[in-house]
Amino acid sequence: MIYKFLEALDQRFGFERAKAHCDIPCGIYDPHTALIAALTVVRMNDLMADLQNSGNPQDLAYVNSMSRYITVKEEHAEKVKQEVRIIWGDYMKQQHIDKHPEVHQLVHRIMQLASQARQSANRDVSVQLVEAVNEFGEIFWDTKGVTVKRAKAPYAPGLEIIYPNV
Repeated sequence: MIYKFLEALDQRFGFERAKAHCDIPCGIYDPHTALIAALTVVRMNDLMADLQNSGNPQDLAYVNSMSRYITVKEEHAEKVKQEVRIIWGDYMKQQHIDKHPEVHQLVHRIMQLASQARQSANRDVSVQLVEAVNEFGEIFWDTKGVTVKRAKAPYAPGLEIIYPNV
């Protein structure tokens, strides 16, 4: 009902249509969320392996913990895909792609690695995912004219990640 009312007003007064070139205001894109999500995938794999080595699969606490680790791992692998897709699709413009033509292949690789990370408990795949997201972050920050540095993350799993060097 309200839609019909607004449509009638629009037809009567011809309001100018609002337009935007992206979903969110420019300047708040950041690959760090994808990177933290990728680190979380590695961490869940580590916790799963620790539990597998020390727990009793018949124990209810084991089943509860393992299912929670798996759920978090899968959610964060999907979050990697979502965050990278948003930056790639909404932020990356032709001038960025001209400067970094490898970005399409890298994004595809990230999507594949994140899917593999969801489907398995393979730590190596998860570590490759972190590195691919690091590479994506380096490209992103370069498009903004910001240099990056690599440093060991201050939390488990303690992998090397990129940070804007500001």
